[in-house]
Amino acid sequence: MPKVKKSRGGGGENSGGTVALADQILQGDMVRMHGRVKSRDRKQENEDEYVDERLSRKILEQARIQQEELQTEFGVTPEAKKKPSTVLGPDTQDGDSDEEWPALGAGEEEMGGGTEVEVDPDDEKAIEMFMNKNPPMRRTLADIIMEKITEKQTEVGTVMSEVSGRPMPQLDPRVIEVYRGVHKVLSKYRSGKLPKAFKIIPALSNWEQILYLTEPETWTAAAMYQATRIFSSNLKERMAQRFYNLVLLPRIRDDIAEYKRLNFHLYSALKKALFKPGAWFKGILIPLCESGTCTLREAIIIGSILTKCSIPVLHSSAAVLKLAEMEYNGANSIFLRLLLDKKYALPFRVLDALIAHFLSFRNEKRTLPVLWHQSLLTLAQRYKADLASEQKAALLELLKIQTHPQISAEIRRELQNAESRDVEVATPAMSMD
Repeated sequence: MPKVKKSRGGGGENSGGTVALADQILQGDMVRMHGRVKSRDRKQENEDEYVDERLSRKILEQARIQQEELQTEFGVTPEAKKKPSTVLGPDTQDGDSDEEWPALGAGEEEMGGGTEVEVDPDDEKAIEMFMNKNPPMRRTLADIIMEKITEKQTEVGTVMSEVSGRPMPQLDPRVIEVYRGVHKVLSKYRSGKLPKAFKIIPALSNWEQILYLTEPETWTAAAMYQATRIFSSNLKERMAQRFYNLVLLPRIRDDIAEYKRLNFHLYSALKKALFKPGAWFKGILIPLCESGTCTLREAIIIGSILTKCSIPVLHSSAAVLKLAEMEYNGANSIFLRLLLDKKYALPFRVLDALIAHFLSFRNEKRTLPVLWHQSLLTLAQRYKADLASEQKAALLELLKIQTHPQISAEIRRELQNAESRDVEVATPAMSMD
């Protein structure tokens, strides 16, 4: 008897040819008629394979119990969970994040918010000899505002504040009330969002008067940092310079004088202010040196900013020129040495001003601080190849008058063992604005 061929539909082996063929035909019709229904049944079968939530919870609970029993039996202790090592950085976009204080290195912790900054008593006494004995009175934002009010008495009246007794510019009472509220927030601020009314101050034409209403001298250090971020980013350089000089610098000097170190947030504000380097030099560094009262501790702390931050060469060159031409204060030597150590390609005009600065001490009878000799050594080390032979000869003669037991010999060696630039000595440099 011939074999029965299997259907392509695959129905399995059957011994009866006629019966098997009929079954295959019936099965084939059923597949064609109920194909969609079967596909739905297949999908539902797959869904039924998943364990429901209650059973899953029981299984996990039993697994946990068994794991604890095994650990107890074999003396295995579970590993402690590792703390996440990823730390989110500061949000530099909108500044409203609660965790936005920049991380400080070891050196910055020492200068800002760490231990007290140690200074050499001998160096401190030597610098005090060159300080201004009759310093000018420090001008604050309140002084500037009152001068403007006095000049424009016919245009702007004054009223007395019922709360603090501070003379206020006559503004809309609603504006005064709003910024009194801002003052209360900033005087207690630690972290978090700042009032929107404060963020719009840089966009106002009378921003100094509005800022005066918030009483900057009562801000917390954290509020000062946030204010510096906002003003350095949104004010033009000239206006940022005024903010640095009238608000930030007095606060920094007062903090250093009181605590012998600089608060963490104020140090961060000082770094953030370098976003506008021209305003930083004109509003902080140059006025500090021109005051004639910059202490050794202030120079060390503020000078550390120069070593940690990258500064454009043109701004640094202008600052070096200005420091070299102004009346000498012991702190000048610290800032000059730090700027020269950055190894900029200084213009010859700036180098000539530096030479003239040091040669002006030929008739100085007071004992020069060690810092002065160190800054001269730095000049010789970094720029000996850029000095003319006449300038080197003049400096060597200076070393016979102003000497230091160890440093002078090193300066002489640097000057004598270096090539000179083949250029005639330039005329004395003109002062730069």
